[in-house]
Amino acid sequence: MASVQHVPVLLDEVVDILRPGPGKVLVDCTVGGGGHAAALAARLAPGGRLIGLDRDPNALARARERLAPFQAAVELVHADFRRLGDVLESLGTSKVDGVLFDLGVSSFQLDEAERGFTYRTDAPLDMRMDPSAPLTAEQLVNTLPEAELARILREYGEERWAGRIASQIVRRRARTPFRTTGQLVEAVKEAIPAPARRRGPHPARRTFQALRIAVNGELTALEAGLVAALNSLAPGGRLAVISFHSLEDRIVKQMFRDWSAGCQCPPDLPECRCGRQPMVRILTRRPIVPGPEEVAANPRARSARLRAAERTVLGVEEGEYHWYQP
Repeated sequence: MASVQHVPVLLDEVVDILRPGPGKVLVDCTVGGGGHAAALAARLAPGGRLIGLDRDPNALARARERLAPFQAAVELVHADFRRLGDVLESLGTSKVDGVLFDLGVSSFQLDEAERGFTYRTDAPLDMRMDPSAPLTAEQLVNTLPEAELARILREYGEERWAGRIASQIVRRRARTPFRTTGQLVEAVKEAIPAPARRRGPHPARRTFQALRIAVNGELTALEAGLVAALNSLAPGGRLAVISFHSLEDRIVKQMFRDWSAGCQCPPDLPECRCGRQPMVRILTRRPIVPGPEEVAANPRARSARLRAAERTVLGVEEGEYHWYQP
């Protein structure tokens, strides 16, 4: 395993929000290369515990190497963060003091060309974060109806030319099925008008983002994972989420708002009948973003947005919230 070090985004801010200390139990739901986890684990002795989850076994191997100095206090689990509750139960833990999500594709996954996440290298059209998952980008591109392809590109990639790209994909696959990222990039470039291709980021960026989100079910996974995290937090526990595009950030913002709302009774009622209390206190009215020095040192940080909330009370029924059921 190469010893290249992952550069964690907004590290100081994450540490300040999650307040690691002796005896605390923290969860990194996307442990990745272990950068955030190492900074948190270093502050948990004596008696603290860091639980790291990731659905990518390659990421877990890297994290295990980086977290070796803290191995007595670290538990690493190959799991989707939607199953956080099951993981904690299997480890004999009911409530935790803090949970972190660092969303999206990692720099390691982008650098591994054979994973098919990047449009800059010709490779198998895969895009699975968990290599054992059954669905690949190749299957989506070659089998989805044109209208569904266009919807995915439009909704998940916010792609202006979604209809043209979907139509071009369907025409090309009728002649030769898509097998590589390079073939997909060619199709996207052919579909987008030349003046639009010459402006802004790489023309295939939004298409690749959309297919990756669809392959990995990232948005529904995020909703379910956030609910699992809320239900795992002890009162006073904190939840921190780093997102890298507007779709993720919008979900986090809306769910935090929903959880921070109190009484939901109609305003004409003389007194509250629902008895609902705010379940969290929002710690970041606006998202925290990297400063210019961090962006210069780590360009990946440019689009990062950090939001955080603190659990205030347990819910009405057994402390669990069911806004979303996976």
